[in-house]
Amino acid sequence: MPRKSSTAANKARRASEGHLVVCVGYDNAMSLDIAGPLQVFATANDVRIKQGLKPWYLPQLVAKKAGVVNTSSGLKMLAEAGWRDLTLPTNCTVLIPGGDGINVVQHDEALRAWLQRIEPQVMRLGSVCSGALVLARAGLLDGCAATTHWCRVDQLREMNPDIVVDSDRLHTFDADHPVYSHLFTSAGVTAGIDLALALVEADLGRATALAVARQLVMFMRRPGGQAQFSPLLAAETTHAPRLATLLDWIPGQIGTDLSVDRLAEQACLPPRTLARVFQKELGTTPAKYVERVRVEAASALLGQQQASVSTVARLCGFGHPENLRRSFHKHLAVSPQAFAERFGTG
Repeated sequence: MPRKSSTAANKARRASEGHLVVCVGYDNAMSLDIAGPLQVFATANDVRIKQGLKPWYLPQLVAKKAGVVNTSSGLKMLAEAGWRDLTLPTNCTVLIPGGDGINVVQHDEALRAWLQRIEPQVMRLGSVCSGALVLARAGLLDGCAATTHWCRVDQLREMNPDIVVDSDRLHTFDADHPVYSHLFTSAGVTAGIDLALALVEADLGRATALAVARQLVMFMRRPGGQAQFSPLLAAETTHAPRLATLLDWIPGQIGTDLSVDRLAEQACLPPRTLARVFQKELGTTPAKYVERVRVEAASALLGQQQASVSTVARLCGFGHPENLRRSFHKHLAVSPQAFAERFGTG
């Protein structure tokens, strides 16, 4: 077996003084899936140093063997050690990034065996983007809730019907959950940054996570239950020519009556026809689409912390705050008040 590099050995030894974060690189991985989360942990260290505290995280990139990792962007990254050469401490987080290279690396039997061996030993094991496919191939997601990049959702579902695939969330990490605090997944690309911020909050507290988000000039930290992409973006990326005018009109009317009858009148279509067109071209009902747009508008207002929950409920067409609360719990798994307090930037 190759000798462990001195740098890797030192990091493993120093993990007793903090928390080791190991990201497993491979050729054709997405560079942002690696650099994004690791930068969050590095910035958390910067925040602590400015507070007169010792760095907490020990970020490390590894690969099948030490050396250059060629990412899909053309950027070359240096893996300090081979993952098979590591002796991981208990206080360690291991992350599997995504990228087109996952099509090859998910079939690496040695990697799957290594993940199966370390899973019960490390504090946390998770994935970014399509890295979830590696965890699924290793049988580590059986019976668990999981997500991945939206374009890989069907592939993840087909791997094992026992995996509870949720295609409409950013990540599945929950610090208080008996399972998902240890084993978790995240959606595509920048969702890895949201996941890393959630891990920082669990480790070092909300104030540090918010300081990291401010340092990285992020608009707000998004909750794990938030949808992977805006319903407005979904409408733009889905060819819906018969609905284009109506979809442009809806956001400006969210505080008014947006019943199916009114939408049908605006679209000059019978209500039943409108419902069929929505289902065919957007994969949802008019009422669910309107609710998603209203939740997005409400989350933006609450994030600015410039209006009360009651005012936001009225402005966004929910009427009573209780209706807003129910929709937030359904789509974001958090109350409006908690969203404003935890993810606001005001």
